[in-house]
Amino acid sequence: MLSFILLQVQLGVQEELADTLVQVQGPAQETLTIWSLALKGGIVMIPLAIMSIVAIYIFIERYFAISRASDEETNFMNNIRDFIHSGRIDSAKSLCRNNQSPIAMMIAKGIVRIGRPLSDITAAIENVGKLEIAKLEKNIAVLATVAGAAPMLGFLGTVIGMVRAFYNMSMAGPNIDISLLAGGIYEAMITTITGLTVGIIAYICYNILVARIEKVVFMLEARATEFMDLLHEPAS
Repeated sequence: MLSFILLQVQLGVQEELADTLVQVQGPAQETLTIWSLALKGGIVMIPLAIMSIVAIYIFIERYFAISRASDEETNFMNNIRDFIHSGRIDSAKSLCRNNQSPIAMMIAKGIVRIGRPLSDITAAIENVGKLEIAKLEKNIAVLATVAGAAPMLGFLGTVIGMVRAFYNMSMAGPNIDISLLAGGIYEAMITTITGLTVGIIAYICYNILVARIEKVVFMLEARATEFMDLLHEPAS
């Protein structure tokens, strides 16, 4: 009987301790996820999400396009030199048509101009080279626009959120709850974080593509110079 009473007392003490801990700790805190934060960011999160998708698509599409353009057949220029020196112009043209790279397009235009003044050949090669580079730079400006516009759009969302938070406080009257201001501020800052994240990623992607395009430009200039030099070489 005594052990039963002691057991009841022990259980009662444990329940009181549990209630005390709940009162001290307060209610369980809500776990924040990326999705819940995105929903709290407001309508500005929609254009930011669209910008992020557009930036990722442009980067992936342009990256592989530039990679294909930078691929060069190992013996391409050697074969062109052999065909031209042996007078097999049609074979040189056929080789360029089968290659379909920016270098091949540029050299093909120079081959068509063989027999004309060297200044005409140089101008034709340069024009084709500029056109090929313009193709590679397609939509690159859009990526740069996303890099610049996304942070500003994020700041705009923050300002809108702050205005909404202070408006809610003014409407609360004398019974102002600090949670109204705190909640409004952290929700407003979500758009700033998102805008900066999208802008930084787009800026990095933009610079990666620009660096790869510059390598292609250097390669085109080198092959154009090599082609003009081989026109001056005596046939073996």
